[in-house]
Amino acid sequence: MLRRVSQWGLLPMQVKVFVTPKAGILDPQGKAVEQSLKSLGFKQVGSVKVGKYIVLELEASSADEARATARKMCEQLLTNPLIEDFTFEVDAG
Repeated sequence: MLRRVSQWGLLPMQVKVFVTPKAGILDPQGKAVEQSLKSLGFKQVGSVKVGKYIVLELEASSADEARATARKMCEQLLTNPLIEDFTFEVDAG
């Protein structure tokens, strides 16, 4: 399969970022979802965390460069490091 390469030799990448509240941080939205599910009869539900899912399209020279860029984006803007954790996946599409 051929991949599109930019005029600067960069490859298109897709980064999927998953943001969740840190352990011990109050999550009122997660608690509301948990209680609603239980009231609908889903008694087997334990705790629920509600977070964010962010999809980024970017260009990078390698998957390692895309990972480093994604980490910086998460640390500088996409998450609040005091109350949120994050993970991400890079797809060198």
